[in-house]
Amino acid sequence: MEDFRKHFSVFLTFFTPTAGWLVLLFFVPLGIIWVYSFGENISLTEIKTTWTLDNYKRMFEPQIITLFWRTVWLSTLSTIITLVIAYPISMVIATASNKAKPWLMLVIILPFWTNLLIRTYAMLNILGTRGRINDVLEWLWNLGDGALDLIGLGAFDLLGEHFAPIRFLGNNSGVMIGMIYVYLPFAVLPIYSSLERLDRNLLEASLDLGAGQWRTFRSVLLPLTSAGISTAAVITFIPMLGSFLIPNLLGRGKVDMIANVIERQFKSANDWPFGSALSLFLLYITFIILAIQAFANMRANKGRNDG
Repeated sequence: MEDFRKHFSVFLTFFTPTAGWLVLLFFVPLGIIWVYSFGENISLTEIKTTWTLDNYKRMFEPQIITLFWRTVWLSTLSTIITLVIAYPISMVIATASNKAKPWLMLVIILPFWTNLLIRTYAMLNILGTRGRINDVLEWLWNLGDGALDLIGLGAFDLLGEHFAPIRFLGNNSGVMIGMIYVYLPFAVLPIYSSLERLDRNLLEASLDLGAGQWRTFRSVLLPLTSAGISTAAVITFIPMLGSFLIPNLLGRGKVDMIANVIERQFKSANDWPFGSALSLFLLYITFIILAIQAFANMRANKGRNDG
């Protein structure tokens, strides 16, 4: 591409609307939130900017620290499970035939065509005590009970008298299942992209030189696709960290994450300064994660170029 300074007027024509959009709809609202974070409530509708740090000091209260740790723990564990599920799915797509690849990719992208709210409500129907998963488990329980009766072991009541449905809603498990389901496509796409660009001759060379399947996977495949894995981890972890709708619906008010508390500060608690401070703290964490990833990618690229 030519240097933009040679055609500065053309560059300015395309850049100005984009820059104006970002400034008006991103930086200005973010600046207002930043100012609010140093303010205090004067009345129900008025906030006075006193440049106090009390709102940031409140974030170190025990209940807020506990909430942050729960949010980070749930997001981290959900991200790890998502990556473990996404990697073999990506491998299947990357190694599929040219005719099958578009259809497999369609299956992955299909959830994006449906609103997040609708998908989360669908999970309520699946994970509820009378949901589809418990229906299948109850059917299997009845099938096993019938098999025991058939072979004469029904009198021992090995499976129990009644089927007890598993509770997925209102606990950490349900929230994690919901986040994994929603953000799985975000993990599959970058991993698939790194696998698609991979030189498969390297894998064949590893096998020809005596390395087993597991050794090749651990020492060759994983390092060569580490960029895709790190990208998948970041673009799934960050949305999970700020997830609001999923814990709100699937957690049934019993599993709070930091975004749920932020929402309550702006609505029911009417404490916009503290909610702004919490929002910005979450934003700072996001920037730190992105900076770490960028630094790690720079070092990896430098190492490959030096090699």
